[in-house]
Amino acid sequence: MKKRLIAGSAIAALTLSLVGAAGAAADDKFREGKGISSILSGLVSKGTLTQAQVDAIIKAMQDGRDAAKAAYDAAKAERIKVVTDALGIDAATLEAKRKAGETLSTIAGEKKDSLIAALVAFETKRIDAAVASGKLTSERANALKSKLIGGITALVNNEAKMGKALRGFAKKGRGPGGR
Repeated sequence: MKKRLIAGSAIAALTLSLVGAAGAAADDKFREGKGISSILSGLVSKGTLTQAQVDAIIKAMQDGRDAAKAAYDAAKAERIKVVTDALGIDAATLEAKRKAGETLSTIAGEKKDSLIAALVAFETKRIDAAVASGKLTSERANALKSKLIGGITALVNNEAKMGKALRGFAKKGRGPGGR
């Protein structure tokens, strides 16, 4: 029973934390996980949870945030490498040109089609990996793949940001395949 309570509390806490972290809550303290701490403290006061359980939940939330940030940073670095390899430039040059207001299309010049193909191939591999790991169904993967060329082209032409260009990979913003 205690394990179910801990698991249920952890899931609820993590869900609330992620909602706050995603900016759904305007309150900064929620985004930092402090709002959930006060909720959990209330549960300790009521005897629903022990302080040790709350500490474990808070640690799990912090570890989850750290892992999510590390995964995001790694995926971003991989995408930057795909772009720089396709264009034959280094990351510093790419960043300087983007900060100067140049679109990926302008930076790519005659290599624009190669850049789009490289990004489509990269995202296709990520989708295939999600299917292989059971995080995404084949049907959903096929639907996503059908949107890749248009989404990546919009991204390269600066018509959309990465999230909008590839919308659907995390259906409604909730993890791979909408989970």
